[in-house]
Amino acid sequence: MSYSTEQIIEKLKALKVVPVIAVDDAQDILPLVKALSDNGLPVAEITFRSAAAEESIRLVRQHYTDVFILAGTVLTTEQVVAAKNAGADAIVTPGFNPKIVQLCQDLGLPITPGVNNPMSIEAALEMGIAAVKFFPAEASGGVKMIKALLGPYGNLQIMPTGGISPTNIKDYLAIPNVVACGGSWFVEKSLIKAKNWDEIGRLTREAVELVK
Repeated sequence: MSYSTEQIIEKLKALKVVPVIAVDDAQDILPLVKALSDNGLPVAEITFRSAAAEESIRLVRQHYTDVFILAGTVLTTEQVVAAKNAGADAIVTPGFNPKIVQLCQDLGLPITPGVNNPMSIEAALEMGIAAVKFFPAEASGGVKMIKALLGPYGNLQIMPTGGISPTNIKDYLAIPNVVACGGSWFVEKSLIKAKNWDEIGRLTREAVELVK
């Protein structure tokens, strides 16, 4: 199923938190997504920080048709094509690359590019982008910076990612323009490596409760 950007914004607003995942072994993605899904979070941002990303996206698409899949840390046009072919619903990039944005628009694939200053926001607006990732959120000034940027760019929809934790996520979500936050504290690499799906499930449930 293909989503429009508007539908994706609505979906993110309902979820409020997006697990940002890096798996080294694609086989780990199915029990991981099951742990997320069963505990109220049918969404995954599967990042191209690992070589297993494309295969992981493909597996989730085959086995969990209702899970919303974002392909994250997409840096090249090849990765865009790989993510689309594997079945990703949308693309998320750490920065703003006009070539990547253009390709996604040509393919009809929604993209949430990363920004953290007025220059990148203007570049995004120029290309008709309505929703952006604010990255790295905490290191770029966090809540204070987002509020300052919303002065001139009041219509921007924002997904902060980077340094988001249970202690600050509510502060971000309190900003009306923040649709959801990307987080990885409940899908830590060490937990995935240890195949500790029960603990991931418990932490996911806590995260869902926290953002309700």
